[in-house]
Amino acid sequence: MIFRRKTFPGAVSDFEKAVRAQDAQGAERAYVQIHRTAGKAGDGDYQEAGPRLAALLRQLPPLPRASVAVVVGACVERGADAPACAPEVFAGAREAFTAAAEFCTRWAESGGGELPEPDDELTEAIVERTGQEPALGWFTLEQWEMACVAMLNAGAVRRAADDGKAELLALVERVAEASGHAFKCLTYALRVLDDEPLVVLHRGTGTGYALRMSGIGDNYQLHTLLAGVLIGGAHVPGEAPSAREIAVSRNAAGQVPSNGAFNLVGADGEWIFNEGSPSDIHIVDGVRLLVLDPPPYRRAWTAGRFFPGMHGDLVLERVLDGEEAAGWFDKVAPAKG
Repeated sequence: MIFRRKTFPGAVSDFEKAVRAQDAQGAERAYVQIHRTAGKAGDGDYQEAGPRLAALLRQLPPLPRASVAVVVGACVERGADAPACAPEVFAGAREAFTAAAEFCTRWAESGGGELPEPDDELTEAIVERTGQEPALGWFTLEQWEMACVAMLNAGAVRRAADDGKAELLALVERVAEASGHAFKCLTYALRVLDDEPLVVLHRGTGTGYALRMSGIGDNYQLHTLLAGVLIGGAHVPGEAPSAREIAVSRNAAGQVPSNGAFNLVGADGEWIFNEGSPSDIHIVDGVRLLVLDPPPYRRAWTAGRFFPGMHGDLVLERVLDGEEAAGWFDKVAPAKG
């Protein structure tokens, strides 16, 4: 294949033509050109390329499929249509995690021992032990994780009901359990809640609040936003986070030191750890219910977002009246210790 243009759009076109012609060598050369020209490409080039490359994923063998999925993720990060790209990326990820689950099974059945890391070198000995397709699934998981998280940064993708996210999460958790490899970024991204009602009870004042959360990656972020809404809004006592702490926890770039204002507790009295995610908060009578107790000791962390590309939001919809708040308090365990 002769490259007529040493540009990113030209390389994408050459790759597209080579894949459709089943020209493996031409596709490989074009893929190299995509990387060589990517640095000079504009946002518009990425936005056009994303859906075109995503549409080719099913036609590619496992290794290049995962590599191209990462490029699709980069295109989405530069503004490509995430909902248009996500279905093919998620489909490829489900296939890879399905194969990886089989890899874990065959590894255990063929003698066990410590699994190779997904970013280790794939050797002939490993392929002979587990089979090629399972091995390729395992050794491409980190690339699929990156590509999927790029898709899930978009709220429209997370809110879509029919793109196989629940199936993918089940597969990721299955492989994580079998392998001991957490895949934390993808697991947390798939668990992110959007337009999710949250009832918060402040035990010290006996007050309650109906809120709604979206795009919050972990409970550090939730903790900071709760303090901003409730302490900053003069609803409960305490030291409110700064405007900068709130900004970086919503959509601003960067990180800033922060301190804990509460102890997050579930309705059962068990702590909700900052290291977890809002999906850890149990549902009571159809709503996630969270209790705020005084912090047992001083906590400090860096305020920001677990997913820098994901915008978070926490909105106070209303303050519960005394009777309604008391009704919710009746459903929670007493404070411990």
